[in-house]
Amino acid sequence: MKMFNNQYSTFNVQQPIAVPVTERDKSKRHGAVPAFILLLIASCLLPVLTRAQKDTTVKKKTTTIDITSSYKPVLRNAVKINFSASHLSSDTTHPNLTYNIPAQNLFYSYQPIPLKPLALQQDTNLYLGLRNFVKVGYGNFSTPFVSAGFSFGNGKKFLANIYADYISSKGKLLYQDYSRLNVKATGSYFLPKNEVYAGINVRMHENFLYGYDSGLYKYTRKDVRQQFQEFAVKAGIRNTITGEYGINYNPSLEISNFINVNKLAETSAMLNIPVEKEFGEVFKFRVEGKADITSYTTKDVFPNIKLNNNVFSVAPSIIFSTPRFSINGGLIPTWDNGKFVWLPNVYAEAQIAENVFAFQAGWIGKVTKNTYRNLSAINPYLKTLTSQLNTKEVEYYGGIKATLGKHFNFNAKAGLVTYTNLPFFINDTATDGKAFDISNETGVRNLRVHGDVSYINQDKFTVTAGLTFNGYTGMKRNAKAWSTIPMEFTSSLRWWAIKQVLLKADFYAFGGGHYLEKGNVSRVFAPGSDFSAGIEFRISKMFTAWMDVNNIFNTKYERWHNYEVLGLNLLGGVRVNF
Repeated sequence: MKMFNNQYSTFNVQQPIAVPVTERDKSKRHGAVPAFILLLIASCLLPVLTRAQKDTTVKKKTTTIDITSSYKPVLRNAVKINFSASHLSSDTTHPNLTYNIPAQNLFYSYQPIPLKPLALQQDTNLYLGLRNFVKVGYGNFSTPFVSAGFSFGNGKKFLANIYADYISSKGKLLYQDYSRLNVKATGSYFLPKNEVYAGINVRMHENFLYGYDSGLYKYTRKDVRQQFQEFAVKAGIRNTITGEYGINYNPSLEISNFINVNKLAETSAMLNIPVEKEFGEVFKFRVEGKADITSYTTKDVFPNIKLNNNVFSVAPSIIFSTPRFSINGGLIPTWDNGKFVWLPNVYAEAQIAENVFAFQAGWIGKVTKNTYRNLSAINPYLKTLTSQLNTKEVEYYGGIKATLGKHFNFNAKAGLVTYTNLPFFINDTATDGKAFDISNETGVRNLRVHGDVSYINQDKFTVTAGLTFNGYTGMKRNAKAWSTIPMEFTSSLRWWAIKQVLLKADFYAFGGGHYLEKGNVSRVFAPGSDFSAGIEFRISKMFTAWMDVNNIFNTKYERWHNYEVLGLNLLGGVRVNF
């Protein structure tokens, strides 16, 4: 028996079992069944056998059924389990928060502005935010003016800036002319932890010694020309991230060559190595080494002079600093042309009310090198030097400074300054008096009082003013402190009246000092004042028109005896930003 199973049922098929037949059975069967019956059965079975044989030889026909279904399997979304927690109890206590927010000032408070010899004050416009600009203008006294600035790099890996400006004027007096050309390029390359920087500075300044009686003396333009040229390069490296040892450093080297054409040459090399180590959050140890080496050679005197002027110093100090109190304690051992001197370097500041009121005091000293480059920057009508004596300066001072509200700042300081070898500028009374000699005073004291105030309202409105009094006493080699200023007042205003208009104003005044005439006669030159104003009108994001009016009162004052400044002068033009 065979069994066929499928998913639903089972079928049993019975098959006949063959049984052996004996001869006896055969004889009985043939004898019992008639022949016609066998013939009838055979005739009935023959068609059936024939059909069965035929069906096995014919192939069955197959039928194809196409089933179309719109059923699409869909994955059921997982069940999201949400946790329910008990609510936190509300905190009804009020925290005591203390905020330390400094005054929101975008500009520094008062900074002194040096007086220009010819009273033409170049404007200090506020940049409009673009990296490159060209500013051109023209004014009376045949005054062309050009200023430009270009910037390269993204400030992350590399940054370079180039600045250049030129101005010149021709006064009404004979040889009352001057010109200024300055070109400066600086660049920085940023490493992961350091900044490598370098710079080049080129200056060409021309002045003329016109402070003489032109009716009595006759000079050519070449005879009275002072043509200063300087080429300086500087390079250094400083860390931008304080390392694990808490050390900061910024060594730099500057080399300059300064000449007065056909008169003298001066070459200087200045090496500065400051290193600072932090100890915790309040202590620092700082040491700074300096080497300033100068070689000076003359060309117009007989015999020609060649000298060296070298100053070396090491300044170690310990700094203690907290939010309310800071003090710097140190000394500066200095070798001035081989002569050893000790200089103090102690100063402190204590805040009485945080970010409101503070006391400051100090005992500090320094050595100022009286090279021809440094002295001619003060007085461009200087004769060729035959010697160089550096000035030792020690000051005791005390003062206060305060910030009232968000906009008002105040600073006052009084100090006693002692000078050794302080240079005084004296007219060369032995000749025509047009140039200035140097008279070094071996010892002089100065009671100096300074105060300044400022009101700063972000970048919209700024007013600053400063007043300084100097009282020079105790001179031994000079009867008076020649060509010094006993009183000096400076002030400035910057006001964006509307979004497109910037108004500017500057006022400078000084008291008259003493000068020396022929025959060793002491005189006092008259006080002077200079009021200037300007306006800038921003036409568009790219173009700005500007105008400056200098010496509005048209005063012919003299900062240096016999050198009358230019009168009223106007200068205007356009600035292009791109």
